Amino acid sequence: MRITGWSGGLAAAGLLLAGCGGGPGGGGGAISDGGVTLAVLNDQSGIYADTSGRSSIEAVKMAVDDYKAKYGDKAVATKIEVTGADHQNKPEIANSKAQELYDRQHADVILDVPTSSAALAVATVAKNKKKVFIDVGAASTELEGKSCNKYTFHYGYNSYMLAHGTGTEVTKAGAKNWYIVYPDYAFGQDMTKTFSAAIKGAGGSVVGSDPTPFPNDNFSTFLLKAPGLDPKPQVLGTMHAGGDLVNLVKQYNEYKLRDKNVTLAIGLLLLSDIHSLGPDALAGTRYTTMWTWNFDEKTRAWADRFQAKLNKRPTANMAANYSAALQYLEAVQRAGTDNADKVVAQLEGQKVEDMFVRNGTIRAQDHLLLHDSYLAEVKGSADVKEPYDYEKVLNTIPAAEAFQPQPDPACKL
Repeated sequence: MRITGWSGGLAAAGLLLAGCGGGPGGGGGAISDGGVTLAVLNDQSGIYADTSGRSSIEAVKMAVDDYKAKYGDKAVATKIEVTGADHQNKPEIANSKAQELYDRQHADVILDVPTSSAALAVATVAKNKKKVFIDVGAASTELEGKSCNKYTFHYGYNSYMLAHGTGTEVTKAGAKNWYIVYPDYAFGQDMTKTFSAAIKGAGGSVVGSDPTPFPNDNFSTFLLKAPGLDPKPQVLGTMHAGGDLVNLVKQYNEYKLRDKNVTLAIGLLLLSDIHSLGPDALAGTRYTTMWTWNFDEKTRAWADRFQAKLNKRPTANMAANYSAALQYLEAVQRAGTDNADKVVAQLEGQKVEDMFVRNGTIRAQDHLLLHDSYLAEVKGSADVKEPYDYEKVLNTIPAAEAFQPQPDPACKL
């Protein structure tokens, strides 16, 4: 076992898992550097730490365990290292950490990377280094648009999926006038663009939109502005996530905007956010999600394993990192090597079906994972039957409807 340190001075957390010997990776150069390294680059200490953070490292280790258990001494990758780094939600730090992970720590793949500006920076590094990058935590459609490249994959959700679930459904339900507030960086800007299009497509209108500082802990200016707009919005649409979202919702409730007939719609809501606020703070709020831990027996069984390790239920982002890591290792297995070009060829067009992905396909033209998504609602505390039982799935949005039906012409792999 070899322990490697967190980049940026965080606690040691890399893990080298030695598998059963004798597989194709045991000699002949099929596996570079003597093993495969999976690196998780995300927010370890800031506003997105609870949505993914260090817990996603543990989810990736679970994928490694499952890969080794499945293939045993037939595994191509017989030595697998899991390491991680904190990008602090800053694109310049994400850039330098990605280069360090690829060059000095010999990462074969970087996973996660929430914060769209950071993800776009890593995509450029992956392209230049010709190394695989599977993004889970960023929503920007630029990853499969003008910033797409041969080595970058978008796995989980994007702003189109979130907007064409929540924005469309809330508008069709009768809430026609929206006021949108968003964090002033790539994620918020892209979410506002796609939500505005979905709202207008469903017969609604955006009566105003304002950027907010990122990160931010005081949203009073925007919350007080909402009821006085002309025409008055029926919906306050927040495009924030993680700690910013928690702060905004607390202040939304303090200012009693619901009593002023301004309801709340959330672009991206995760289990950790609901847990931080308590379900009653969000009861009845509808949102789009890519996964819930208690959806069926398969998701619950994995969530039980996760809880046994971390004493909490996983967010959708944590589950997605598990799935992305496992699919990467399966691609290495099919390719017989960790050579990036050959692994990419195995991922392109691949059908995916696991505890996270239902009816999934990695679209070859733009490397976007298409899969079923879900319109969900936050339960009130009276309906919560056990800890973390906050989410109620209302209906399934089929993969063909959840994501962009055609690749962006700007994507040139």
